Amino acid sequence: MNKRHTLVYTLSVLVILLIVNIISEHFFFRFDFTGDNRYTLSKATKNILRNLDQTVTVTAYFSEDLPAEILRSKQEFKDLLIEYRNASHGQFEFEFVNPSVSDELENEAVKSGIYPVMINVRERDQIRQQKAFLGAVVEQGSKREIIPFVQPGMPIEYTLSSAVRKMSPKKRITVGFLQGHGEPSPYTMQQVMAEMSVMYNIKTVDLQRDSSACDSIATLVIVAPVDTIQPSEFAIIDKFIASGGRVFVAIDRVNANLDQLFAYEQNTGLEQWLRSKEISADSKMAIDNYCATVSVQQQQGYYRVNVQQQFPYIPFVTNFGKHPITNGLEQVQLQFVSPVVYVGDSSAVFTPLLFSSDRAAMLNVPSNIDVQRQWSARDFPLAEIPLGGLLEGTIGGIPNSKMVVIGDGDFMQNGDPRQPRQQSPDNISLFVNAIDYLSDDTGLVDLRTKGITSRPLEQLDDSTRAFVKWLNVLLPILIVVLIGIIRMQQQRNLRIKRMEEGYVE
Repeated sequence: MNKRHTLVYTLSVLVILLIVNIISEHFFFRFDFTGDNRYTLSKATKNILRNLDQTVTVTAYFSEDLPAEILRSKQEFKDLLIEYRNASHGQFEFEFVNPSVSDELENEAVKSGIYPVMINVRERDQIRQQKAFLGAVVEQGSKREIIPFVQPGMPIEYTLSSAVRKMSPKKRITVGFLQGHGEPSPYTMQQVMAEMSVMYNIKTVDLQRDSSACDSIATLVIVAPVDTIQPSEFAIIDKFIASGGRVFVAIDRVNANLDQLFAYEQNTGLEQWLRSKEISADSKMAIDNYCATVSVQQQQGYYRVNVQQQFPYIPFVTNFGKHPITNGLEQVQLQFVSPVVYVGDSSAVFTPLLFSSDRAAMLNVPSNIDVQRQWSARDFPLAEIPLGGLLEGTIGGIPNSKMVVIGDGDFMQNGDPRQPRQQSPDNISLFVNAIDYLSDDTGLVDLRTKGITSRPLEQLDDSTRAFVKWLNVLLPILIVVLIGIIRMQQQRNLRIKRMEEGYVE
């Protein structure tokens, strides 16, 4: 009977496995328990794949014998390609090629635009450098897009879906940057241009010279004007909004002169135009206890030494409104930022996107900028000051309008191309996400920061940091001990049961 039972059990398991495999050939699914649904295709990607009119082929050039972290990125990329293929109904194919096998394949990868990179490999407590290929070529007919480097943490679904969409015959969207009032040139925002050039055509808009310049654009970007914008120009912008155009505004209400350490109010007419849309951008500075530091000289005995001093005028924003524009952002750095508040009624919906921390304050201008000041908790009595937001609905009497307003015009600027300053990736993502949301209705904005998650322990207080540290150390030990106790109790119960009279195995 035991042999017969074992045979029946084995055959049953094999039949079930066979049936499951047959079903999985036709019905593919998996469960995704990640917080940002990292391994689930977005609606935007599925729409792009369903509308393919020609097969897309991805040739992934990946070396073998990679370090564990990079090997994990390769597997995640492969899993994503499988998801794309299953969602495309036969219009998406891929293959993996190891260029390290031969010089011929290596040359093929280089000619395709995939160049090797040097990665660090640890072996026997030593680090050596290894040449590796970690890129892919996306092709549709005669069109081709390159993903030169698939690295850990990158928004790979956004990158891949953008490459597929870029090959679509659909006309590219044009975004215009307002000029003529002291605004920075878009080409002083190198990081922004690198991101936006993938999806958009960029043009400058001078309404004083060409009143029809807005006719060919989807979104008008107004960044940090310093000279007066004429009422006739605002009339053109209103007409642009009435025709379905979108507007992004990054306004500097405070002009800070760091040479003289003095801040004063700046008026260009933009603040009055925003007020007509029921958005208040006050000429005040929002300062924050969670902020950048600056190096200042202090006298210590006979010597002057450089020390790091808290500088609340440059706040770090980690408190975001729930919206696709800010999804996935961890920390945005602003400087001399002003509060942005909606003062209208319910005819429009205002969604705050950025908030100060719960230890903040507002300073009136004109004001001195005190670099040497020792700040205390009493200097920050306010919490969650809104620093930017999205206005949707009836704006200035114009229905179905959209506008994003940020109280700082410097957060995305790199400055002089000869000596550019690097902005944080989240600063750039905030700007480009806003442009995506205003300009592009495909939903790709949801993917830009998908998979990019940083959880720096420095942002936690000392007690929380200590708790996380000891939890990581002790929890695995406690689990092992708990399993051991449970197993020991099970064995003890079994021994007692075996000692009972009439026990049969």
